[in-house]
Amino acid sequence: MGIAIAIVRMKDLFAVIMLSGIYGLLSASFFVAMDAVDVAFTEASVGAGISTLLMLVALTMTGRSEHPVRHKPVLALAVVIVTGGLLIYGTLDMPYFGSAEAPIHLHVAPRYINESMQEIGVPNIVTSVLASYRAFDTFGEVVVIFTAGMGVLALLSVVRRPEELAKIDSLNDSMHEQHLILRIVTKMLIPFILLFALYVQFHGDYGPGGGFQAGVIFAAAIILYAMLFGMSTARRVINQSFIQLFAAIGVLLYGSVGVISLLKGKNFLDYSALSADPVAGQHLGILLIELGVGVTVASIMVIIFFNFAGRRHNPQNKGNDDSC
Repeated sequence: MGIAIAIVRMKDLFAVIMLSGIYGLLSASFFVAMDAVDVAFTEASVGAGISTLLMLVALTMTGRSEHPVRHKPVLALAVVIVTGGLLIYGTLDMPYFGSAEAPIHLHVAPRYINESMQEIGVPNIVTSVLASYRAFDTFGEVVVIFTAGMGVLALLSVVRRPEELAKIDSLNDSMHEQHLILRIVTKMLIPFILLFALYVQFHGDYGPGGGFQAGVIFAAAIILYAMLFGMSTARRVINQSFIQLFAAIGVLLYGSVGVISLLKGKNFLDYSALSADPVAGQHLGILLIELGVGVTVASIMVIIFFNFAGRRHNPQNKGNDDSC
């Protein structure tokens, strides 16, 4: 009876995960209908892609029952309440949602729409805003993603002996040996997924795309490879130390563009300092920082997945593997 109830609960959880993926794809179609194709890219790749995969991996790590609470997180609750109150208080000074008199509709948006082509020289206004006008904000977002990845790495990484790692890999690989058709189809699809990621990365100036979308698509291809060919094979192909190094290189590349601008007497992330022609400097700067964004996002997504998947058969967490 207990096994039957557990199976029903697992089916319900998988149904919820499938519905969340369907919701992400529908949301992406809504954004396409509203001509927000860049946002649709992000929603499809993150909302319906990476998030669904990470939920599946997290599901395999959980057991049937929850561990009893051994402490009362009163301090954490107080921090959340105070932070939430401050955020709500900050919204009181904001204009009403959808108000035509909001400063963004009177001053900001007209400036971007009317003058971005002359100042930036990029047909995609979204790229002009995110990579040039708001480059400092985007740099903050990349740093947040990098910090989150390092936090996951610090919390979930477990140092294992070689024999334990070999046992974990054998258990993971035995699950993938039967999926012959999926493995063959995946071998044909992964090169096209990676090629599409490169297209999205370097075509973001002229069409929908950019570093965030390309990084997630690239990471999705690697995660798909690991899920279908086993963790030991994925570890031989993808060196974890190399991925961690690349996550830092992406952030450093982005910040270095701003440092070069400062050394040449311009403002931080003022790309006109990169070339005698200001428009050419904008193109070069956007290309470099978008490359840094793509490298960091892809690396962090891969780091998060490998750390989640690597804990699935952790010998120290045998009590948590009842659902496997």
